[in-house]
Parts: sequence; C-alpha cells; structure tokens
Amino acid sequence: MFTFPLENVREVIARGISDAATNGGFRNPYYGLHPGRQEKPGVFLVGDEGVYLCSNGKLAEDQRPLVCYAEECDPSTNPDYWHYKRRHFGGDDGVDFLDAAELERLVTASPSATHLRIEMTDTSVSLGLIRR
Repeated sequence: MFTFPLENVREVIARGISDAATNGGFRNPYYGLHPGRQEKPGVFLVGDEGVYLCSNGKLAEDQRPLVCYAEECDPSTNPDYWHYKRRHFGGDDGVDFLDAAELERLVTASPSATHLRIEMTDTSVSLGLIRR
C-alpha cells in the first residue's frame, strides 16, 4: 500500500497541466509507441528509486517534473524503502498512468479524505481515499 497526501497529489496534477500549457502538451507514457494514448492530464505512478507520483506535462530542456513520494517509500525518509517497494510494487521499475479526471471524481466523492491510497497486486491497481 502507498499513501499520498491529497494536497500533494493536486499539486502534481496542477504542475503537469501548467507544464503542458507552457510546453505543448502531455508526455506519452509509452515513449511514443502509442501516439495520443493517455496524453491528457494525470499523473504517472512510478516505481523506481522509491515509489512516487510524477507530473506528466511536457517539459522544457533541463526542466524536471514535480514528484510526490509515497509516505512509505521515500528514499529520503525511509531507509527500508527498497524492500518496501519490492514487496508492494515489485522488483522491476515501472510506470502506470492515473487519469486526473478520474482522480478528481474519486476525491469529490469523499470530501473529508486527506490521502490517496494505492494498493497493487500482480494483476490490478486499486485506488481509495482515507482520512488521517
């Protein structure tokens, strides 16, 4: 399970939209293999050095996307992040796209929620909201 403060999730989405407006659209999570697919507002759920949400707007040269690490899997705060990532995300690096409109519908349905919770299995990704 991975948790992200909703305030940070919204910041990542907003940054992606701003970057897209400035730099000509959204990045393709398929490295151009499927042009047009999922080139819309959203976030990338990335398993790499930790697990984080990443803004998806196109970037100017030398610009970096905004990221928000999962509370449980941030290399700067959890010395066991690698083991946690391996157990809950898998050992390989990976990227999943989460649609901003779908996330907003989920958040709107639970106005008292404070965090996005993501659970992964071998065959699915489950999103939910919690209050802390």
